[in-house]
Amino acid sequence: MEIFDIVNRDGRVVGQASREECHRNPALIHQAVHVVVFNRQGELFLQKRSERKDIQPGKWDTSVGGHLQQGESPEVGARRELEEELGIRVPQLEMEYRYLWESKIETELITTFFLLHEGPFHLQAEEISDGRFWSFAEIERALPTGFATPQFQSEFPRIKNTWETRRIRI
Repeated sequence: MEIFDIVNRDGRVVGQASREECHRNPALIHQAVHVVVFNRQGELFLQKRSERKDIQPGKWDTSVGGHLQQGESPEVGARRELEEELGIRVPQLEMEYRYLWESKIETELITTFFLLHEGPFHLQAEEISDGRFWSFAEIERALPTGFATPQFQSEFPRIKNTWETRRIRI
């Protein structure tokens, strides 16, 4: 059984609960990380969630996403998830932003990191059934079809705005 740290809205640990409890009770804020991977053309790598996933199976989602392990920092968790899901090792990541995701079943405090990487990627078969780079225009055309998770649909404008603001620094 996976145990997550429960945090307040500022990210301070206030307790622990099981994964199952966290995914049934939106009052239990737990932490997650996203790593958003771009190529040099500014295209965004999306993963297609495996049909075996318990939440949003078969939907397209951020490049990398996962929950923090108990006591794990967001950067360490993001690097771990990046290696597990895409087979990429990096010495460090820089945080871009943090936000609260609230749904009917859960509440996550998500820390998002950006990474410039061309691949190749080694997709974790248990988690991911497909993956590819998408242009912003392709994503915007596909969003009304429901191709992506609600969380990605909600985060996409923030991803796009942050990328367009920071791209000149790369």
